[in-house]
Amino acid sequence: MIFKRYSPVRKVLLKILWFYQKFFTLIGYGSCRYYPTCSEYARIHFENNSISSAFYHSFTRILRCNQLFDGGIEYPLLDKLLLKPKNLDVDSIKYWLVPNKKNRYYIIKNFSYKG
Repeated sequence: MIFKRYSPVRKVLLKILWFYQKFFTLIGYGSCRYYPTCSEYARIHFENNSISSAFYHSFTRILRCNQLFDGGIEYPLLDKLLLKPKNLDVDSIKYWLVPNKKNRYYIIKNFSYKG
């Protein structure tokens, strides 16, 4: 997942999410009921999963982000592991992958990532 090349469509979607996170989240700061926030959750999905899966998971997460649901911590799930890590230097790892029971991985952001 390090040095991964993105398709032009994925690059545009990630730029839109970056723009939203940079300028529009300041308006409703602290209004998301989940951690990571809905926009961060969507960005992680668009970086690591297929575009259709990312749209589905992001859409259902946004629908759940209201007063009818409790919220809480919900890490994104990686559908399948595409690349095996080659360099295990902690500063070069963007996300930690934690396996769950269904042969999928939780994606947890590495806060010491410099990239």
